Amino acid sequence: MNCNALKLLREEIVACERCPRLRSYCKEVARVKRRAFQDQEYWGRPVPPFGPADARLLIVGLAPAAHGGNRTGRIFTGDRSGDWLFAALHRAGYALHPYSVSRDDGQQLFGAYISAVVRCAPPDNKPRPQEIRNCRPYLVRELGLLDRVRAVVALGKVAFDGYLAVLKSRGDIASRAPFVFRHGAEYVTGPGQPLLIASYHPSQQNTFTGKLTEGMFQEVFDRAARVAPPRG
Repeated sequence: MNCNALKLLREEIVACERCPRLRSYCKEVARVKRRAFQDQEYWGRPVPPFGPADARLLIVGLAPAAHGGNRTGRIFTGDRSGDWLFAALHRAGYALHPYSVSRDDGQQLFGAYISAVVRCAPPDNKPRPQEIRNCRPYLVRELGLLDRVRAVVALGKVAFDGYLAVLKSRGDIASRAPFVFRHGAEYVTGPGQPLLIASYHPSQQNTFTGKLTEGMFQEVFDRAARVAPPRG
């Protein structure tokens, strides 16, 4: 397994300074803080991925939340989107607990690895195209090191397109055109490639409006578990 290489990659991500706008924004959010978290020390740096090197499921998100991952230092931790994600992962057998609130809450993932196309919280949750490109090499390297992945769940169209961009850069696909984003869509991108499953992002914009329901979201991870079992 590539544990040491992934550890070094996580350290490199945390130290990254490739996007001055994002670094300035994350530091400012960490300085000002949200009133509810005034007594907490914000992480304020690029947020590393979370999960074991032998993962069979790769989850790709958009970016850390300003007062979620940027505060806690763990991806999808301490925000509403993370509440939905870890509850679904727990029900599917991938997570020890149905919650993720801090880096020291004892949470563990079994056979799942959570990453993102951008590692810093962007203003308004909207990274610029160049910022996505700046971060892409990290995801490229992760895909090369996570050599047991059988399924990929892309949370939202930006993550979906970002993952396909990595495949295209590696020559695994000739074009992104055949792969259309819609919730629940499944694609075999090529011989020996993991199954790609598209999902709406569990953002409040989707969950509060009913565009994404718990049942819809859970089905994505139950299907992933049939292809990429949490254990074994």
